[in-house]
Amino acid sequence: MEKRKDGFLIDKGAHDKDFIFGTRAVMEALHAQKDIDKILVNKELNNDLIKELLSLAKQERVPVVRVPDAKLNRITRKNHQGVVAHMSALQYASIDNVITECFSKGVDPLILVLDRITDVRNFGAIARTAECAGVHAIIIPEKGAAQINSDAVKTSAGALNFLPICRARNLHFMVKDLKKMGLNIVSCTEKTERKMYDADYTVPTAIIMGSEEDGISEDLMELSDEFVSIPLAGNIESLNVSVASGVLIYEVIRQRTK
Repeated sequence: MEKRKDGFLIDKGAHDKDFIFGTRAVMEALHAQKDIDKILVNKELNNDLIKELLSLAKQERVPVVRVPDAKLNRITRKNHQGVVAHMSALQYASIDNVITECFSKGVDPLILVLDRITDVRNFGAIARTAECAGVHAIIIPEKGAAQINSDAVKTSAGALNFLPICRARNLHFMVKDLKKMGLNIVSCTEKTERKMYDADYTVPTAIIMGSEEDGISEDLMELSDEFVSIPLAGNIESLNVSVASGVLIYEVIRQRTK
């Protein structure tokens, strides 16, 4: 058990992840607007205090996942009261602020949108490449994304300490907002024959990368202005998403530094 600088008691569980446990403690963290990745709640609990917690989490836009009590017991052996919160390893940024700052400096924004990238190591590797290449921000969904914990920070080689990460309650609406702000939406997908070299990335751009299981969501595909694919000459049908992200990001950098 440790006490953080902000006064909250933290249980250092497996892999050195940070957790707050106990209904009142988690509610206090929500009231204090601490950065919480998600809250796990015993699926059998539905008392008034839990209802209050769920309402507060919804108000603060913190994802809640209902789980068996056994899962909570694997996280901590302390008296968690059926509630465990995963604390974020970083503070999330506002995409509006990122875009505004880019335009105020006369810079064309380059934003990376990750649609359901759930593997922590892939996410960390993408963040490392993005930070090195000068990507202005990464957008992830509140649900269905890799947890940003100490493992992610380690895999990113510390890049997550410098690269703005923006969390979207709804990626569809976030991408629509990016379009309204003047960004060209480019989806990287094997469902097109148009190669990545044929798109113009010198304009304000948002690149969407999809999950390795089923690619980019259909609703995000419908919002896209362009579709590009990475040319492959071997027998394997696709690249790892972190590698694919790096290849496409550096094509953007190549065009912008001619």
